[in-house]
Amino acid sequence: MATLLIVDDEPIGESLAVAFRHAQYDVTLARTGKEARTQLEQRLFDIVVCDITLTDANGLELLEFARQVSPESVFLLMTGKEHAQELIIRALNLGADRYIVKSDRTVEEVESVVRRAEEYLRTRRERDLFHRVARELARDNIIGQSRPLRTVLETARAVAATSSTILITGESGTGKELVARRIHDLSPRYDHPFVSLNCGAFPETLLESELFGYLKGAFTGANQNKPGLFQAAEGGTVFLDEIGEMSLPMQVKLLRVLQERMVRPLGGTEEYRVDVRVIAATNKELKQMVADKAFREDLYYRISVIPLHVPPLRERPEDIPLLALHFLQRYSEQMHKPLRGIAPEVLERLRQHAWPGNVRELENVIERAVALEVGEEISLRALPEDISRVAAPVPGELFLPEEGVDLEKHIQEQERAYLMAALERAQGVRTKAAELLGMSYRSFRHYAKKYKI
Repeated sequence: MATLLIVDDEPIGESLAVAFRHAQYDVTLARTGKEARTQLEQRLFDIVVCDITLTDANGLELLEFARQVSPESVFLLMTGKEHAQELIIRALNLGADRYIVKSDRTVEEVESVVRRAEEYLRTRRERDLFHRVARELARDNIIGQSRPLRTVLETARAVAATSSTILITGESGTGKELVARRIHDLSPRYDHPFVSLNCGAFPETLLESELFGYLKGAFTGANQNKPGLFQAAEGGTVFLDEIGEMSLPMQVKLLRVLQERMVRPLGGTEEYRVDVRVIAATNKELKQMVADKAFREDLYYRISVIPLHVPPLRERPEDIPLLALHFLQRYSEQMHKPLRGIAPEVLERLRQHAWPGNVRELENVIERAVALEVGEEISLRALPEDISRVAAPVPGELFLPEEGVDLEKHIQEQERAYLMAALERAQGVRTKAAELLGMSYRSFRHYAKKYKI
């Protein structure tokens, strides 16, 4: 419960104190402005409820004092009907969060306003926590605290000390290169180069020259000798992203390098020994490609000595607010727009979206929202329509995207989201989570196993 300071020298102050104490609030009653100042200097109060007229001061003076010594407190001002509208406007301009006109129902009205103020404080503190955690985690460039992500990072730490080749799998946009960089940074090779190459971004001949280098005259335009990435990364790590896009002839050449640790530049006759660790990544099913003869089986087993799977964003929805706030901070600084946060209803929409483009899609959505937002925080109007509408269908209506929807997949995503939400509310107690979902514990265990929760 919130801590309350009630400042009033009339009987209504005592009535409010009794009512809130009965509701288990931590209440302090001050009958003068001097007493209220002393209390504000000595304690932290979540909410201050103050009459505008006191025997030794007025509420506006106390409001100004409170904003100096306790700026985080919510300040509620009670006024009589006789006070002019200009006085109320002045109070709001000075920082009062709400004013309440006294009446026969003052106690009930104040109780209602205090409950709303509590909810506002809770939301604000959650947002501040997200900001703080996001800032701390941003140092590592991998944002998130979910169990699936922690499992990946723990595995990355465990295998970093080895020199074994690693294959990182996962959908596009999940952050496979960030995981590869984490492994490199934790390895004994951390003070040597980390060189990254997207295998799908180059045609075969250019990919070969990029990886292995070339000598002058090897091809038209080769006007000087150039070392390849394997030589540039000597002692460090080579990250081969989207290795599933590599042609079969190039796969043969890469396999030889991995087996012999020798590189021959394009147009050369001599080989050079290289000492590098190789981390490969793909968003494709390489096993199926092996079965389809589109990827060499011997290369597959050579690069997948240690497999590591990065989960999609939809499987770790608790990381979405942290990521969103991380991107908000980044792009609000870049665009010089001092946005103070993300509205709670926006965070809820973000949690419920399926994110087929994963973290990269979320980053693009937040960058767009920062650019479009005209208020003080990201609101629904700054989100793409498919995200802003999907979480809140009008009763009796259903939003169906023009391109249609995979119903079975959508239902599974919703089932998993409800399981995760129930577990969070039940603080991990599965029997309680089952009760929240109106199912037996046996049924809950079945679904938890189905969705690997």
